[in-house]
Amino acid sequence: MVKNKPIKQKLNEKDYENKILELSKTGLTSEKIGEKLRLEGIHSQEHGNKISKILKDKNSYDNPDLKNVESKLKRVTEHYEKNKQDKRAKREKDRIFSQVRKLKKYFKKL
Repeated sequence: MVKNKPIKQKLNEKDYENKILELSKTGLTSEKIGEKLRLEGIHSQEHGNKISKILKDKNSYDNPDLKNVESKLKRVTEHYEKNKQDKRAKREKDRIFSQVRKLKKYFKKL
């Protein structure tokens, strides 16, 4: 079985930055933006700046580590609210909350 390779697109720097900013407005992190661009045949190594650097310059950078842990906390909290008898979920919620707090302190987001 042969996968269809995406056709490589050649974008200039301005179009590349605009594409990254457009994808970041949809709520994607820099990791997911890179994956999405790669699927479209656009490789970030062919351009000068990293995706995260471009987003930091435009003040729309969200730390992917922090965002992933916060979304996990949200899912576990929703589960625990529905299932109060689940003691393991309560412990997990507390553990993930402390992880979020540590990451915020590390990245100076408090």
